[in-house]
Amino acid sequence: PPAVSMANRGPSYGLSREVQQKIDRQYDPELEQVLVRWILAQCGGDVAQPAPGRDGFQQWLKDGTVLCRLINSLYPRGQGPVAKIQASAMAFKQMEQISQFLQAAERYGIAATDIFQT
Repeated sequence: PPAVSMANRGPSYGLSREVQQKIDRQYDPELEQVLVRWILAQCGGDVAQPAPGRDGFQQWLKDGTVLCRLINSLYPRGQGPVAKIQASAMAFKQMEQISQFLQAAERYGIAATDIFQT
């Protein structure tokens, strides 16, 4: 059977629908734009512009490469904590890349309570 990802879910019903609607109401497209502009400014030419909208923004961050480029941009060139940044469509590779970002963020000084889980 074909693999099903979160992005390929069918419509939500009942409690799942209520939870999804609550998440949708809390999403802030203006904050998304602020974050996109900040990441692009911080990373310079190392990061391409995402497709517009929530789905584009989520796809942009999904594999962890943008996040790793962002954390590396906070260090002098060549001294970033994530040595190998590689885009992949495989879920376990994406999670590995995001885990590298999370570890680097914690070493950078971001409180563990402010860091999301993969």
